[in-house]
Amino acid sequence: MSKRQVHVRRVYDAPESADGSRVLVDRLWPRGLSKDRAHLDDWLKQISPSTELRKWYAHDPDRYGEFAKRYRAELEEPERAEALDHLRALAKKGPLTLLTATKRSDISEAAVLADLLRSS
Repeated sequence: MSKRQVHVRRVYDAPESADGSRVLVDRLWPRGLSKDRAHLDDWLKQISPSTELRKWYAHDPDRYGEFAKRYRAELEEPERAEALDHLRALAKKGPLTLLTATKRSDISEAAVLADLLRSS
């Protein structure tokens, strides 16, 4: 079975032809970005980490491993699990790009989600 094409990008970057479905996975709308410029297919704010986890993490690279572990546990909660199932369905249909406004998308919730989607 081939790996699913799941990309992680910043929502501020221009769309690319290989993006496929573009889904914002942040709880808050990106500052200074219009909905037209975002070129989104979906916004799954319910899949984002809890406010408590997000504040604890504060995008500290040294905490990423623990953040990923705690976030995966949160993804088992019903509302987040349903949103994750939606992302899995999109990934099965074709390329999927998970978008985030964070400066380091490689250590974001989108990166955790992409790893899960590629391996499922």
